[in-house]
This record gives sequence, structure tokens and C-alpha cells, in this order.
Amino acid sequence: MRKTFRRLSMLITLLTTINVYGQLNNWPAGAKPEEIGLRVSEHFLESPHGVYGYGAIPHIPYFEVCTWYGALSFADLSNNKDLREKLVHRFTPLFGKDSALLPVPDHVDYTVFGTIPSEIYLQTKDKKYFELGKHYADKQWSAPEGPRVIPESYTYYNKGLSWQTRLWIDDMYMISMVQAQAYRVTGDKQYIEKAANEMVFYLSELQQPNGLFYHAPDAPFFWGRGNGWMAAGMTELLRVLPENNLNYQTILKAYKTMMASLLNYQTTEGMWRQLIDDPAFWPETSCTAMFTFAMITGVKNGWLDAKTYGPAARKGWLALVSYINENNELTDVCEGTGKKNDRQYYMDRKRITGDMHGQGPLLWCASALLRKKNE
Repeated sequence: MRKTFRRLSMLITLLTTINVYGQLNNWPAGAKPEEIGLRVSEHFLESPHGVYGYGAIPHIPYFEVCTWYGALSFADLSNNKDLREKLVHRFTPLFGKDSALLPVPDHVDYTVFGTIPSEIYLQTKDKKYFELGKHYADKQWSAPEGPRVIPESYTYYNKGLSWQTRLWIDDMYMISMVQAQAYRVTGDKQYIEKAANEMVFYLSELQQPNGLFYHAPDAPFFWGRGNGWMAAGMTELLRVLPENNLNYQTILKAYKTMMASLLNYQTTEGMWRQLIDDPAFWPETSCTAMFTFAMITGVKNGWLDAKTYGPAARKGWLALVSYINENNELTDVCEGTGKKNDRQYYMDRKRITGDMHGQGPLLWCASALLRKKNE
């Protein structure tokens, strides 16, 4: 009798697990990640470089890096060799006639560029991409140099942190991503250990008791995309950080606390808002994509309860798909946003269509839906 009951219990558990994971596998027409990922990736290939610069020298910006990385990940996970070849070809001129577009790695937003050559190396094993990606990752921990150095740069550097530290929540994607990639390509634990130390410092300074994050110490607002950067940063770090790392449990706890809080603020449609906790604000797609990516990955890796977070991730994805227009552009993406201690400032941010701040995270979601655990 006990054996029969035990077998029945195991069968119920198995069927429940299949049903939960089915929520992240079975999609209606027009919502399959294979289809969405290809459409958005092809749109990226048709787009010019999103060059900009603080000053006179334009360069490839971080939001293009995020989109390029998402497209490369999607190409790899969908085994689309033609797409991969085109995405790599986009990089080729940067070794020659367009080399001036390579960012100088003296700021977190610029150093994250190293994510792309590292990803190309992982997929092609071409050594020149290895060297370039490693160069960017190393510069994040070198001694302060260049016109962006301020007194605080030395303070952080002398504490063993990156001299590019500035305590904006955006940073913990920019730092975590390039260092996680450096760890993947080199196998050298120093990269991931430094990134984990940096993450714990940011957590101690910016995460609030409700699990969410202020934009900065002097900007006490739970800005959607800023929190999205943090959610995605913790997710990417946890994907590669060894569980025996001294900071693993601290980061995992912070991640879980944030995800639990986000459940309370997801709209019935499946979206999250420009200011997460303020119902007067509009649903915003880039943060929704980032939170959805974090939840999909958490469910697939067993960090999050599948019965609780699987439905939330599914709602997020289906909501996002409904915001894609006929040109394969995500609508209602908040424009680039600096910190400010002013609620109205966040309310007045423009809602942009096709901005790479949203296109990139949408591709992360498509990739995460195709990715297996620990892949």
C-alpha cells in the first residue's frame, strides 16, 4: 500500500512538473520564442550601429551590446548558423575601417562592450575575439586611468572594487555581464569572484527591505528598467557563479527577495510599470522583458518555485509579444534615463518604439525560453 501511494505521489509530482514547464514551452501562434527571436534578430541586422557618445567621440553603446548579445545567444540556442554568420560579420569592420567605434573601456557603459567579442569567441573559437573581450574585462579592474577618473575612483579601487563603480543600479548588469563572459572564455575564477564581490557591495548599498532597488542613493525611486538591470545582472551572475562561492547564497537570497516582491506588482496583463510600485505609471516593456527573463531563468534553474513563477513568466512573455508591432519593434520602451530625485521626471520620460533598450531584453527572453538548465 505504501509503495502504491509513493508511486502515485511521484506520478502526481511528475505530471505537475510537466504541466508547469509546459507553461514555458507551449505557445500560441505568433508567440513562439523561435519565431519572435528570429524576427527581432533580423530587425537588428537591418539596423545601423546605435552610435552615441558623451563628448566628441561616438561609439557603439551599451544598449546595442545588449541587443547584439541577445541575438548571438538566440542564434546559438536555435542552431541558426546563417544568423550567427551575419551577426559575426557585423563585427568584422570593427577590426578595420570602423575601429573608431570601439568604446574606450573607462566607464561601465563602455566596458560592457567586451561581452560581444567574448560571445563570438565562445561560438567560433576565433582567438582575436578572445583577446579583445579579455582586454575589456581586465580594464574594469585595472588602476584608474583616463579623463573619467574622479577621487571616488581611487576610493573604490583601493577597496578591491572596480574603479568604475558609481552606485547606479544599471552598473550591476554592465559589470556582471562582461565579467561572467570573461570567466566563461578563460575559466579563471578571479573574474567571477570580483564580480560577485561587487554585486554584494551594490546589494548592501541599494537594495531596500521590500527587495527592490533605488535608482541610486540620492534617487529614491523604484525605476523599472533600473531594477531590470539589477534583476538581469543577478541572473547572469548566478548562471555561472559556483555554488560554493562565498557570496553565492547572499546573491541568491537577494535575487529571490526581489522576485517575490515583483510578483506583487505585476499587472493583470502581465506587465510591470515605469515606477514599479506606483499604479499611476504606465506599463513599460524593457523592464517587463528583464523581469520576465530573470523569472524564466530562475524557474529553469530551480532557484524559483515553478508553480508560482512559471505562470508569472508566461504572462510576462505573452504581454510582451502583444507590444511588438508589424516592423518587429517593441513599443512603449522608456528612453535612456539618468537618475533624478523627482517623481515627475520619471513620469515624463518618452515612450519609444524599437529602442534597443527593449529589443535586447526581448531577445534575452526568447533565448532563456530555449535554454536548458545550466546552458
